[in-house]
Amino acid sequence: MELFIDNKSGAPIYEQICEQVRAQIVSGALKEDEPLPSIRALAKDLRISVITTKRAYDELLQAGYVYAVAGKGYFVAPRNVELLREENLRRIEAHLTEVAKLAASCDLTREDVFNIYDVLSGEETV
Repeated sequence: MELFIDNKSGAPIYEQICEQVRAQIVSGALKEDEPLPSIRALAKDLRISVITTKRAYDELLQAGYVYAVAGKGYFVAPRNVELLREENLRRIEAHLTEVAKLAASCDLTREDVFNIYDVLSGEETV
């Protein structure tokens, strides 16, 4: 598992860890039941506080991305299709919000945007 902390980012470190681990789980880079680094090991590797790492793992646990085994550590939770679907819907909504902003700045209509989508998806009507 590779994580990169951007100290110049406005996002808190625990959120950066959560987002990167989530992305690796959703993409399949982290497999079901794969162990995550221990809280102390990750904190040492990233040169951050153990408390920060614990908070990130707790967030992932509450969101259902990982599970904990007492005395063993944290593991990638089995793929929850509904959870993955919700994550992807959230990402699509974020992209569509950006599309809407860009379209408005270019005076594109809803129909224009749908036409672009149709061309890109190969569903262009003649």
